[in-house]
Amino acid sequence: MTFQPNQGLSQEEVTRRVDSAIEDNEVVLFMKGNRLMPQCGFSQRALDLITQYREDVECVDTLESLDEYRAALSEHSGWETTPQTYVNGEFIGGSDVLAEMDERGELRPALDSE
Repeated sequence: MTFQPNQGLSQEEVTRRVDSAIEDNEVVLFMKGNRLMPQCGFSQRALDLITQYREDVECVDTLESLDEYRAALSEHSGWETTPQTYVNGEFIGGSDVLAEMDERGELRPALDSE
């Protein structure tokens, strides 16, 4: 059995899911795979960086409809790549940005912001 990405959610449905996830969650990570089985090293790295400071992060698997998620996320961030992290509705960045923030001691306060 092979995995087939882009199983065909409509763009409207994906856009609704992205908007809702960003609006309804304090911290949300759009990633390839899920919390238990990240499907990309960058997604794993972003998840590890976030969860070292907090467990309550909403993870959204973009592989369900990758092209549509890329388009919807680009509307919020200007980036098409995943992972993407949002805190209180604000785009923070991907795994490299999170790592840089962590090195500077800025990630924990950013994740704790109200």
